[in-house]
Amino acid sequence: MRKLLCVAGVLLWAGMALPGMVSQAAGQVPAPAAPIVLKAARVFTSTSEHPLTPGMVLVEGNHITQVGASLPVPPGAQVIDLGDATLLPGFIDAHVHLAMELGPDYYRDFYQGALRFPAEQALYAAKYARLTLEAGFTTVRDVGSGEFIALGLRNAINAGIAAGPRMLIANHGIGSTGGHADEAPFPPDRIKPGGTIEGICNGPAQCREAVRYQIKYGADVIKCMPSGGVLSLSDPVDVPELTQEEMNAIVSEAHAWHRKVAAHCHGDAAAKIAIAAGVDSIEHGSFLQDDTLRLMKEKGVYLVPTLFAGAWVGEQADHFPPPIAVKARAASAAMQSMFQRALKAGVKIAFGTDSAVEPHGLDAREFALMVKNGMTPAQALLSATRSGADLLGLADQIGTIETGKLADLVAVPGDPLQDIKQTEKVSFVMQGGKVVKNPAH
Repeated sequence: MRKLLCVAGVLLWAGMALPGMVSQAAGQVPAPAAPIVLKAARVFTSTSEHPLTPGMVLVEGNHITQVGASLPVPPGAQVIDLGDATLLPGFIDAHVHLAMELGPDYYRDFYQGALRFPAEQALYAAKYARLTLEAGFTTVRDVGSGEFIALGLRNAINAGIAAGPRMLIANHGIGSTGGHADEAPFPPDRIKPGGTIEGICNGPAQCREAVRYQIKYGADVIKCMPSGGVLSLSDPVDVPELTQEEMNAIVSEAHAWHRKVAAHCHGDAAAKIAIAAGVDSIEHGSFLQDDTLRLMKEKGVYLVPTLFAGAWVGEQADHFPPPIAVKARAASAAMQSMFQRALKAGVKIAFGTDSAVEPHGLDAREFALMVKNGMTPAQALLSATRSGADLLGLADQIGTIETGKLADLVAVPGDPLQDIKQTEKVSFVMQGGKVVKNPAH
């Protein structure tokens, strides 16, 4: 590697271009792209619960420059008339795992996944990213992957060599030995136990080390596992797996490095520990009680409910190993009631699916479950736009259709405020001013 860097330096010093590098001669600056005007019967800006009818959006470069019911078309602009459609901000899924996907056959998929090399799995991840973007999700928060696959995927997308949503990544989830973040109970003489670089920690000092490792390797957010999980074989779903001191160390270290903390919590006792430590969001929250929900409301902690994952594992429970099936049924039965009580309590809610538990590209099915359990269609749309951007710390860039925001835009046929399932039929996707899906062309 040292030799390669030296050669690169010599070539650059000599004015030579390395393979893959683009040189621009003086005066050969590319012409700016023509402005794009988007027209639709409705524009849901996410600045309120009421759409513009009709609406127009002017995009110049990668930003939105004008929004209104009627705008003058600049000379030379490309006009895209979406017709009887609703234009919305690009959707945000705050809980995905793009590096993997579980199918209905647990044993087969577990076996196949164990046999794949990281380079092979990365190709699957690129496919999952493309499906997610085409479904209208222009930004995601990837809250855990093995072998730093999500890190590589994020970097490839940022470099423009892979198609996918804008990604904030966590790298490895942080948790205790034997907990939900740990490997399956493979015989220890065959599989080396994980360490802090893989997020496995015991005691406050190791937990700080685990956080630092994830950040060292590019984590945008820290994911921790204070509660047991559903799809892990050896831990109860609702038992605390990190002490208060360990959680305090994780959160204080992450916040010192200006990273938010997402806490995987099905159990109520674990959620109380996480909230006391100062986490930014509770993921799943299946068994949260009313006093805990009130505490979240008081402290401004987001809930990312992942209703789709709960419904999916409930439907697939018969295909899981018996210990997992029991947990899947219990979490699935509790999750929707919890969501209804959280909504009533006024807890801040951001859209998240746990995509990978269910197939990628189906993220929008979460909307219908949110509406079924008490949200208005407008509230559900806001959870995946304005609220999602706020949770991710990107509210100044995305989440609403406003002048100066990045041009992340999606269109769905008809009116999702009347039929929320229209969100499952995304017909147009623009990311950063670039059209990535438009069946009309």
